Amino acid sequence: MTRIITFASSKGGTGKTSVVVNLGVAMAQLGQKVVLLDADITMANLALMLGLEGQKTTLHDVLAGEARLSKAIYDGPQGVRVVPSGISLNGIRRARLERLRKVVAGLARKSKFLLIDAPSGLDRDAIVALTMAQEVILVVTPDISSLSNALKTKMVAERLGVKLTGVIVNRATGRRVDIPGDDIASTLELPVLATIPEDSEVRHSAAFGEPVVTYRSRSPATHEFKKLAATLVKASPAG
Repeated sequence: MTRIITFASSKGGTGKTSVVVNLGVAMAQLGQKVVLLDADITMANLALMLGLEGQKTTLHDVLAGEARLSKAIYDGPQGVRVVPSGISLNGIRRARLERLRKVVAGLARKSKFLLIDAPSGLDRDAIVALTMAQEVILVVTPDISSLSNALKTKMVAERLGVKLTGVIVNRATGRRVDIPGDDIASTLELPVLATIPEDSEVRHSAAFGEPVVTYRSRSPATHEFKKLAATLVKASPAG
């Protein structure tokens, strides 16, 4: 059974795409069949973090009905498969969001874990990405603005009837200004699945188009990504 997980954040700057990339690659390192889907039709950057920018065929072409899904699936590090979105304005205009459900169904047949990088915010494309999921994981930073926006995303997901699995606290500094994990959990009424520390190696790795889990195997962020990957894999039913 495939787990289809949408990673959502109602504000930019939480590092959601970095979480999707690194968690997906860490799960692939554990021998899992993982597909990453960049559902951010207008502000795609997942491919940049994997050194896969500039691919001829992207999700835009599939959603425009101009290419088969198989042509938009690329090999990433450690065996992870990646479906990038394009960055051209013409591609954005041609894409039809109503075709996304068929894409998700097709990718689910090819994977054990399908991780969807949803657009930030609560516009139509973000809500469509939420409805594609079996479950949603919220990505937040430990500050008031992020937490407030996460509450809005949570309420929308609940109204859509989508299961909320938990929250990932990203870019935690460990300073007193950070909202404690227990407070985040109680405010959102969701378990904190992981706390990823602010780690300069994450930025360095992204600049080289490589996930931090392969770029720096001993970095603090890598440790937490691998720990969360193991937890999610262990919690998934066999088959």
